[in-house]
Amino acid sequence: MSGIYFHIPFCKQACHYCNFHFSTSLKHRDAVLTAMEKELLLYRDQGWEGPVETIYFGGGTPSLLSVSQIEGFVEKVRAFFGIAESAEVTLEANPDDLSSDAIKAFSESPVNRLSVGIQSFDEGELKWMNRAHNRSEALKSLEEISRHFKNYSLDLIYGIPGSPMSTWKSNLKEALRFNPPHISSYALTVEPRTALQSHISRGLSADVDEEATQQQFDHLVRVLDEAGYDHYEISNFARSGFYSRNNSAYWQGKSYLGIGPSAHSFDGRKRWWNPANNLKYVRALKEGVLPGESEVLSPRDRYNEAVMTGLRTRWGVSLQYIREAFGKEYEDYLRMQAGPYLRDQFLFMEEDVLYTSRKGKFLADGIASDLFMINLK
Repeated sequence: MSGIYFHIPFCKQACHYCNFHFSTSLKHRDAVLTAMEKELLLYRDQGWEGPVETIYFGGGTPSLLSVSQIEGFVEKVRAFFGIAESAEVTLEANPDDLSSDAIKAFSESPVNRLSVGIQSFDEGELKWMNRAHNRSEALKSLEEISRHFKNYSLDLIYGIPGSPMSTWKSNLKEALRFNPPHISSYALTVEPRTALQSHISRGLSADVDEEATQQQFDHLVRVLDEAGYDHYEISNFARSGFYSRNNSAYWQGKSYLGIGPSAHSFDGRKRWWNPANNLKYVRALKEGVLPGESEVLSPRDRYNEAVMTGLRTRWGVSLQYIREAFGKEYEDYLRMQAGPYLRDQFLFMEEDVLYTSRKGKFLADGIASDLFMINLK
């Protein structure tokens, strides 16, 4: 098993763009955390083994938990599966939860990497997103984190409707002032059943401008390249030696366990997921049952995922791997479908590995969908 992901499904307030599973009520928090410990135990009893190479606390807002609660989960993993000596242990956190004392305490815990949800340094954008923190808290948290953590990441969002390029340039300049080892930067997307979708449909907010979003993406790539960051996945940039090992394992198809409501797991052939409902999740674990649904991935499914993840990363899609894993008909199909994109220089090939060019990066997901296998079983 490569890693374990813990989904902590609680937040102080709902960001307008977010469609992840979370609750703003902490009423059932203790019951959920107890159920998550039980879920770990059941997987141990099923024979899952370590040592675990990465542990990731996501959500939701994991930084709402105390240091001792986070430490408790890590110690359970250690006791049940074992943890590799060089394991990466990441905690997602919001600036408003990161007092100086909290940052220092986490730095003295098993957590050795923070992923901080900055999103923007602009007060207007933060209010538009309904973030719980302000600019001052963002800056203060990064100042403290850079003193106590060698390895950390910050998140930024671009493509906010009506927000000018000048604001995006300022956000990047502010982020680079801290010289973070890792930056994750995501284009704003309008997800179903979110406040943002409702606001747009009711005319309370402008819709996303794709042209402006691409211009901001192009600026992001250019600036971070000049600053010496490796663009190792469409939304992720890192100094050498600071790639997210947790996320890289997902993109490389390694097995992992997802613990908590709505969490997903994967064993290389099968994917399964827990219900996005705290009470259903708790009831199932109280009865000693691993909740959720599952699907066995067909060769076509696994091919499509290999193409999607490969084109999003610096590792590309190996034609040799496609041939050996799925057969020559899949390789021939991929070569045929990639042809027009190679001619138009959205893709390029080196030593039988297919890569997305700089020109094609913003369109990577759309290109991948055109390379998907539809008919073969």
